[in-house]
Amino acid sequence: MRNLWIFISRYNAFFLFIIFFFIGIYLTVKNNAYQRSITLNSTNEVVGTAYERLNVLKRYLNLGKVNDSLAAENAKLKTTLLALSTIDSAKDIKVVDTLTKQQFTYLAAKVVKNSVTLRNNVMTVNKGTLDGIKSGMAVISPQKGVVGFIRDVSEHLATIQSLLHKDTKISVVIKKNNALGSLVWGDNNFDIRKALIKEVPNHIKMIVGDTVVTSGYGEFPAGILVGRLSKTNVATNDNFLSAELNLFNDFSSLQYVYVVKNKLAEEQELLENPVKPKK
Repeated sequence: MRNLWIFISRYNAFFLFIIFFFIGIYLTVKNNAYQRSITLNSTNEVVGTAYERLNVLKRYLNLGKVNDSLAAENAKLKTTLLALSTIDSAKDIKVVDTLTKQQFTYLAAKVVKNSVTLRNNVMTVNKGTLDGIKSGMAVISPQKGVVGFIRDVSEHLATIQSLLHKDTKISVVIKKNNALGSLVWGDNNFDIRKALIKEVPNHIKMIVGDTVVTSGYGEFPAGILVGRLSKTNVATNDNFLSAELNLFNDFSSLQYVYVVKNKLAEEQELLENPVKPKK
């Protein structure tokens, strides 16, 4: 306390100058209309700029929540569109009834870990068993393209076996002629932008630029975009045709994905793989 008084007494002239300076400014602004208007305008401008920058900062900090809500809303819209696209035009079916009976629904999930540089790439999302996620479910991206399959699941997290994995195989068709094939990645080419469509019947004519989509066989709904053919007649060691395609999906920039819930998955599995009674 003694040092504080010594400091104030030593610089008392400076402090008195500051006090009288602000008193002078106050009296000048209060008693002169022109100075008062200039001061108010300047103050409003400074305050306005400060609030604007503060709002920009708040919006930036809330981007995560905004993205989460947008992803969830997009998942609902995709589910609705999927229901509308599967309506049988030969029957008079209400949209409400179709929505309650539709086979597929989408759940938005945020990617918390991703790899694209390995031979077998896996990603992690922030949804798990508490959200109804199960192993084997298909995963697509919000933009264009297939992502992979759910592999391991915990209560709050799940891992995805990416398309960029040696064990991933997806049934696809060439949209132009419905020629069936299998989508794989990594056969002599580890470019994350390319994949191969294999096992196409050898009488099919493939043309560069043809669009490839999911066939509907398996966990993926039919018609999900995959890519476009970039090279045909790729050499393989079988009696089928193969082609290279450019993937629509950019695996290096995935932030959100949609997990596809197939309501008929368990029923289909029991039908196709019945449990044999013990003898």
